[in-house]
Parts: sequence; C-alpha cells; structure tokens
Amino acid sequence: MNVATEHGLRGPGIFLAQFMSDQAPFDSLANIASWAASQGYKAIQLPTLGTRYIDLERAAHSQTYCDELNAICANAGVQISELSTHLQGQLVAVHPAFDAVFDEFAPVHVRGRPQARTQWASDQLKLAARASQRLGLKAHATFSGALLWPYVYPWPQRPKGLVEQGFGELARRWLPILDCFEDAGVDLCYEIHPGEDLHDGASFERFLQAVDHHPRAAILYDPSHLLLQQMDYLGFIDRYHARIRMFHVKDAEFRPDSRAGVYGGYQDWVDRPGRFRSLGDGQVDFKSIFSKLTQYGFNGWAVLEWECCLKDSAQGAGEGAVFIERHMITRTQRAFDDFAGVSADVHSNRRLLGLPED
Repeated sequence: MNVATEHGLRGPGIFLAQFMSDQAPFDSLANIASWAASQGYKAIQLPTLGTRYIDLERAAHSQTYCDELNAICANAGVQISELSTHLQGQLVAVHPAFDAVFDEFAPVHVRGRPQARTQWASDQLKLAARASQRLGLKAHATFSGALLWPYVYPWPQRPKGLVEQGFGELARRWLPILDCFEDAGVDLCYEIHPGEDLHDGASFERFLQAVDHHPRAAILYDPSHLLLQQMDYLGFIDRYHARIRMFHVKDAEFRPDSRAGVYGGYQDWVDRPGRFRSLGDGQVDFKSIFSKLTQYGFNGWAVLEWECCLKDSAQGAGEGAVFIERHMITRTQRAFDDFAGVSADVHSNRRLLGLPED
C-alpha cells in the first residue's frame, strides 16, 4: 500500500549512504532506485558526496538535469525525499585535532588546508540548497561540524567564554548557508549527533540563539542518538517539534554493564553498551514516536537509516520497509464522539453557562 500523501507523515523512505557500492544494484541512481522500490520503499534520501547518484554542482545549475533525476526515480517507482550533505557539513567546522581524519572526506586539492576545506564545504552546502530547490524538495540533511567536541566533558575546567565563543564562530560559518537555504525555501536540518557541536537539545538551543533563531535552522530527529545519550527522546519531540523537519527511523539499545557505560570504553560497536540495531531489534519506542509526530502534524518522510553491528544490511533494509509501513498513522479527520454532537451557538452556550442574554 502506498502510504505517501501530499501532507503529513509519509513513508517508508530509505537513506542510501550505507548502501553505496561499485556493485549492482547499488552502483547507479537508476539501479538503486529500482532496488529500493523492490524492497517496498516509496522514497530515497540521496548522499551527495561524489557523483554516483547525483552531481551536486550540475543539479544546482540545471533544471533539465534535475528533471531527469526525478524522472529516473519516478520510472523506478520512488521519489527523492531529501538530499544529504552530512560529510560536507562536518567539514564546515573541524577542530584541528580531527584535521587528519576528516581530510579524507574532502577532495585532494583542499586537504591539508583547513580554510580552503571549510570554504569548499560551505560552497557544497550552498549548491545543495539550490539543487534541493530545483528538485522540488523542502528539507535537507546535514551535520553541524564541531569546534568544541574535545571540550565536551568539563575537565580540565573550560575557560570562561570558550563555549560562547565556539558557538559564535559556528554561527558565523553557518549563517550565510542558512540564508542561502532561506532563499531556496528549504529547511536545513541538523542531525543531532554525538561528535557534532549540535548533539542534544541544549546545544541546539545555543546554536539557535547564536543564529538569531533563523527560520531555516531545523532538526533531523533520530531517536537512536538520543537513546544512546540516555535522553528522553519522546520528551524531545514535545519540546522541539516545531523545529523537527526530518526523521530518521533508526533503532538502538543501551545495556550498561560493570565495564562501560555511555562512553563505551573505546570498544568496537558490537561490544559497546550502547549500539545501533536494525528496526525492531532495539529499545526505541517507535509506536509512541510515530504517534507524537502525527499529533504535532509532522510533515515529512519517515526514512530508514540502517546501521547495525549484527544484522546484514540486506536483511535490515528488507525488514525496515515493512516495519515503517506498520507504524504509519493516517490521521483521523473527525472526532470519535462526533456522532453525539449537538448544535451550538453563542446564545445557547450562554444559556448553558447560566449567563443572561446580551
């Protein structure tokens, strides 16, 4: 059953970053779109680093090319839900401690040149805004990057003003990008994620204040990252629903033991107390999440992001579409007790309240 509608919660969709490969059917947009449709997905979320599925610069400048991309997807039976610049967004703000490892995400000509790398990443985000607009998309996925992550635990004591200065610099880098997304009419959704300066509600609020509550500064809601931080991921929706414009459906579990807790003890994912799981295998209460998003009128796609240290990706993807489909809610258009409704007007209401007529 196609549960996608023009408004409200839509799905299932699938994020393709973890499936990219030189091997068919993951080697081209046409092939992977057909594969996604065969698994039961209605939409695909496209990573944009490289040109395997989309040439970002070409898409930013050519409506004909974007129309061709949409046609390829439509012919396969899916549509593009959003674009992703997670890796480029990471490079907008990199602490020098991570220069060497994050250089691998950048093209060769800017490696070893942090300022040039930041400019390249910023330009990539601006291209993504225009490409999203041409593709008819309303939201975009990214990371914030991090200048403060080495100081996330306050020991040694953080110098006074360090955090405020860090968020001021982060805002300075992102404001021109946010303005570009405003011009394009597209929400820029930061995935709230450890390793990023925007990793929980408190840090998102700091950023929001630093960018003067920019209307395009939004949240990609992924409950797995909140569960692994031992946050109230349902209360997060209550608190931030107005800024939640994207949704990754990803499961996780947290089982602390006598050896390790939230920080994981430098262990591999399979041995950590907190680890990502395929949908339905973890602890996330998706029934409540889908209910809350429906309650608050979330207008976007429910997109599977597969990350599991146990289950194979093919099995996870095959089960994921069915899982999301099962949790979709068609919002009621009438109250359950409408059958017992009574006529009413201002005058009769005054009489019922025991008030005199005007």
